[in-house]
Amino acid sequence: MATFNPNPTLGAVQIGVLISYILFGVATTQAYLYFTRYPDDPRGVRALTAFVWACDLARTICLGAVLYTYTITDFTHPERLDGPPALSLCLHTFFSVLTAACVQGFFAFRIYVFTKKVYIPLLIWCMAFLPLLGGIVLFALTLRVPSITVYVANWEWLVTTNWSLSVATDLVITTTLVIVLRRQRSRAHNKTAVVVDKLIVWTIETGLLTSVSSILTLAFFVSMKTNYIWLTFYTVSTGLFPNSLLASLNSRASLRAIQPPGLKVLASTGSPSSDGVHIKTESHVMYDIQDETTFKYPETT
Repeated sequence: MATFNPNPTLGAVQIGVLISYILFGVATTQAYLYFTRYPDDPRGVRALTAFVWACDLARTICLGAVLYTYTITDFTHPERLDGPPALSLCLHTFFSVLTAACVQGFFAFRIYVFTKKVYIPLLIWCMAFLPLLGGIVLFALTLRVPSITVYVANWEWLVTTNWSLSVATDLVITTTLVIVLRRQRSRAHNKTAVVVDKLIVWTIETGLLTSVSSILTLAFFVSMKTNYIWLTFYTVSTGLFPNSLLASLNSRASLRAIQPPGLKVLASTGSPSSDGVHIKTESHVMYDIQDETTFKYPETT
């Protein structure tokens, strides 16, 4: 016990869990706002949003169980940190990859609806499915490994591949959305460009958050396998996916607030990284901005 340093192990777990609980609180607030503000959204979008929030709830509960196991059940037994992974930690991984795949797959579909081209969305779907498949395999493997050291030694290549694919997927999505929005801006009226610029900024911000947190997770996992600092960034990155989805869905209210005179904004469902924009010139120099979907909603005053 005298040589055991809890800071990079138990301390890292505790910090990650606390931040994750904060992110879950933010996601829950956003979920409440979404379901109360947009009751007319398509059922599929509302069902997916509820499912993502439910997975985030399950993931958060698992993290609480992880913290309790390591700090209470295994108290005064630091050697157990290198024992078989806690079941709650394994379940956390499962719900995390499921949430990420749902969110990434959702806005890949919206890119397809927006661009009417299947090549990039198909690439994103494949890239999102592979980490999901790898995560399910890792979940099954962690149930049987004798220790975390053995797990890392045997399956480090699969873990790093999963996280690398997740980072690449986020970057492809962000880059695609920015390119599409920039093209729309080049054809937009000056008043419309204000809203498009806002969407571009939101796209970059949300894309960078998930990408940077995943990169940090991968970097610390590869360079510091003997501690749990990587777990701090991993729990943060997994908590950002539902938040980015819900923030985008709720951002339509902000777009209405910043719309300039003569600009008509039609509320519609948003994507995990940004609301897409369609710009159509009508009589009397009126512009309609709607999201990637073809579904339109009643105007609010």
